Amino acid sequence: MNTLIDLTGKHILVIGASSGIGKQTAITLSSAGAKLTLVARTEANLIATLHELEGKGHAYCAADISELSGIEETVKQIIHKNGSLDGMVYAAGISMSMPLQMFKPEKLQSLFDVNFFAFVESVRQITKKGRYNPGMRIVGISSIASLKGDKTHLGYSASKAAMDAAVRCIAKEVAGKDICINTVAPGMTATGMLSRFTDNIGSNSESMKELKSRQYLGVIQPEAVAKTIAFLLSPAAEYITGITLPVDGGMTTC
Repeated sequence: MNTLIDLTGKHILVIGASSGIGKQTAITLSSAGAKLTLVARTEANLIATLHELEGKGHAYCAADISELSGIEETVKQIIHKNGSLDGMVYAAGISMSMPLQMFKPEKLQSLFDVNFFAFVESVRQITKKGRYNPGMRIVGISSIASLKGDKTHLGYSASKAAMDAAVRCIAKEVAGKDICINTVAPGMTATGMLSRFTDNIGSNSESMKELKSRQYLGVIQPEAVAKTIAFLLSPAAEYITGITLPVDGGMTTC
């Protein structure tokens, strides 16, 4: 990593660190010197991520973040074992594509539990007195879907838009604690989620061709998103808060 992004000794919590952008972010942050605590549901996947990290002093905690009532205890355990936080990346997320008539309230609830409610509760818990160090920075992984609409995506798009809107409000509230919070909004990124989406609609379908034409710089590699997150966690981004930063290959210009 360039010395512009130096996270040496910073304790950063990465929620959703077992796969996709979350896993790559953990790897990238470790290369910048951060000490990480990883959270996801599956212990085996967390251990696999742990083995790919650079440096020492990393830890993990297997927890189901969709169980909202358990987030407080998870955060308490992490702080007790590993110390106060200098940053958090919220990379947990699920996607669900279906037409309006199939989107019953319980379907929306399951999406919002992971993509929005667990994010807000995690932020609420880590910003309590004694759980963070001065200058803490928080980054939530949103999606370009929060800015660009598509049929069958109302639940995913709405949950990510809620995250972005919440961050704009939270940023003003936590500024007095010397905390900054932002989101990044990736476009189509080479992860398992994109593979599953492509399988559903067909890699050569007209919809997929249209999406690729809008994202004219091509499918994004997870490393590119991870580097943007590392920047937002670093002192180099000290005056940036309350924003949604697209990493979208040009999609929002179309």
